[in-house]
Amino acid sequence: MPQSLLLSCLGLILAPPCILAAQDGAWVSLVLDSSLDGWTRLNGEADFSLEGETITGTTMHGTPNTFLATDRTYGDFSLRMEVWVNSGINSGIQIRSESHPDYMNGRVHGYQVEVDPSARAWSGGIYDEARRGWLYPMILNPACRDAFRVEEWNEYYVEAIGPLLRTWVNDIPCAALYDDMTLDGFIALQVHSVGSPNDAGKIIQWRDIQISEGTIVARPFDDTYVVNLVPNTLSAQEEAQGWTLLFDGETTDGWRGAGRESFPERGWKVENGVLIVEASGGAEAAYGGDIVTEEEYTLFDFSMDFMLSEGANSGIKYFITESYGSDASAIGLEFQLLDDERHLDAARGTAGNRTLGALYDLIPPADGKTVRGPGNWNRARITVSGVHVHEHVMGSRMQQHTFAGSHVTHWLNDRIAVEYERGNQAFDALVARSKYAVWEGFGHWQSGHILLQDHGDEVHFRSIKVRRLDAP
Repeated sequence: MPQSLLLSCLGLILAPPCILAAQDGAWVSLVLDSSLDGWTRLNGEADFSLEGETITGTTMHGTPNTFLATDRTYGDFSLRMEVWVNSGINSGIQIRSESHPDYMNGRVHGYQVEVDPSARAWSGGIYDEARRGWLYPMILNPACRDAFRVEEWNEYYVEAIGPLLRTWVNDIPCAALYDDMTLDGFIALQVHSVGSPNDAGKIIQWRDIQISEGTIVARPFDDTYVVNLVPNTLSAQEEAQGWTLLFDGETTDGWRGAGRESFPERGWKVENGVLIVEASGGAEAAYGGDIVTEEEYTLFDFSMDFMLSEGANSGIKYFITESYGSDASAIGLEFQLLDDERHLDAARGTAGNRTLGALYDLIPPADGKTVRGPGNWNRARITVSGVHVHEHVMGSRMQQHTFAGSHVTHWLNDRIAVEYERGNQAFDALVARSKYAVWEGFGHWQSGHILLQDHGDEVHFRSIKVRRLDAP
């Protein structure tokens, strides 16, 4: 044993045997001397056993989630292991996790890398156990959902460097989370509780569990979407992907009033890292008025956090052409922002097409949307991609028309709320039945500004960012 490693364990005769710390990026096994010394079972009564370097967890009916946790904590690291699990149950790998008597009676809480053999196929996603719930559901990265092989050995790889957590399953990139809530903690293996006696006795296995600390060589950045929970920041991976901040938390640079050359002198303010549209008694655009980005966008990915006040109405509009609108508010496609429980507009329109997340007055959001009520932060995201070539007859000749940005998706709290194709016959039929029927060519613009609406109610915005997308 190298002297530096030996010294880290000296003087621990009366303490539990330690798990050796990796030095300068070397890989060290977390299972030593064919024993589970250095690990402690927490919360439940499910059984863990060891054979060679393979740990087996066995489900038990009538006991809560059970965790086998390392006795020491880890901050920045790379972690790799292989996982095997019976179908029909769920498991996970805790990282940077904690257990304190004053938090839910010692309940294990923190980041969990999902092991999910179900048809949902969210293996590799990141769940915040006993705290905030899903932080990175695999609907954000469909390419990873085929990576996990049911009832076969699967290789998991996790990188934790500062606030950036990244996961891979069988070398397929899965999750990328940027979050600074917990920057160190223990690693734990989960045996999930089971609701039926028929699921007792099923097994989860982990083998070749190794960790690297010290000088960590990060894997190259890729195009995996980053869920960033640190306000008004960009992670290094987002910067590499081409994201830019549209709000730096301090100024209104990059924005101006709709139809104006400068930013409104009243009605909007920046306070404690938040851009706020102030209340004006519910009169649309009567105080500060709408604001738009100085730049225009065609194919793009736009994201922001918003917090509604009670009864608030607002919106994110896109493909805004300011000469095409009204004195009250610019006309454009709109991601509706609304307190559905308290604002009358939720009951207007058709089938909920004026509720939170809707393509306003055109398409209602999907059932089961996740909403955090007034006073809580939510995330809105709009992706515009795709180029379609439409053919039509003009006179005696067939003409072709290229339509950029045909595929649009509204995301609400990292779930798809609305997905549609614009510029085709089905879209035009929706427009013909809406309030926009009077606007010729509505929704066919090829580029435009992004707009934040002043509808007379107080709404907070932060973490506003965008990246331009390449044409396919």
